[in-house]
Amino acid sequence: MTDVFCVTGAGGVGKTTLSAGVAVRLARTGQRTLVITVDPARRLGQALGLTDIAHDPRATTEPNLWASMLDARGSWEDIARRYAPADSAERLLGNAFFQAVARRFPASQSYAAADTMTREVQDGRWDAVVVDTPPSAGGVEFFTAPRDLLALINGPLLRALTGAGIPGSRTAFRFTVAPFLRIADGILGSAVLEDLTEFLFDLRTTVDGLTARSQAIERVYRSTRNLIVTTADPMPLGEALNFANLLPGLTSPPDSILFNRAVPPQWEHETIPPGDSPEVVNFRLWATEAARQRWLRQDLRDRLRTPVHTVAWASPGPAGTDDLARLIPNGLLESGPDGGHPGDV
Repeated sequence: MTDVFCVTGAGGVGKTTLSAGVAVRLARTGQRTLVITVDPARRLGQALGLTDIAHDPRATTEPNLWASMLDARGSWEDIARRYAPADSAERLLGNAFFQAVARRFPASQSYAAADTMTREVQDGRWDAVVVDTPPSAGGVEFFTAPRDLLALINGPLLRALTGAGIPGSRTAFRFTVAPFLRIADGILGSAVLEDLTEFLFDLRTTVDGLTARSQAIERVYRSTRNLIVTTADPMPLGEALNFANLLPGLTSPPDSILFNRAVPPQWEHETIPPGDSPEVVNFRLWATEAARQRWLRQDLRDRLRTPVHTVAWASPGPAGTDDLARLIPNGLLESGPDGGHPGDV
């Protein structure tokens, strides 16, 4: 059985780097590990020993570790080919409305990530899969995207336009909606009616396949270990709290909180020399910040009843897999979804 780790949180909190670090640590236990990342910085690719990261998994310089980058558009093309009849799939791939959905549907990247995760889990090649989830809505959309997509495709609006059956009644469509679209044709001077008609009816042919796929994704969700990344900044903290409270209704409860870019905790207890020189004042400010962050971590753990692990701020960024592995606190991957490990507040 494949272990799945979903690393979530607001944008800009270091999820991608920590996802790679988690994957390195897992690979070093001898597990064949895949990390699926959203958009890694060039420095991270170099740290993994890759000149570039593609949609298909590529071996890194670390034994037992492969990496792939999410390709939302490519994933939607795969969806069309897998779940629509061959003729409908080809029309969808060439349809401007389908291309717009693949690029701009709010949850398109999140659905593509969930679909890619499930495909790799079902493939059976991996002992562990680590997912760097898209940051939209603090990571919530990654877990809601499958049901959101089904609501779009099989919802009342599309059913009203195309009819209750699948793929729907083109005759009814011509009499009800087509007259309004012909007005749009005249105003825009383009084949809006033809393109939209083909898109709506071809999209409806994917309902059965996407329904089954969404159910498979939901099954994977129920067994994931969810790691929420935050920093001491107010917005990421707020999103982490909100997300942690929403998770039990969407997937398994949060496994752990990773408090990233923390002031080294030992700075709180350093002996501060007397005086008011700029250096001493600066020293005193950092000690105060270390104490504030300790209180924030304790508050997170008490409010969420979830282990909180500290990842100290480090500069420069990781230059290799050893640096990535050192970012991950000892004990993080040993704690289970029951929150048995107390964390290191």
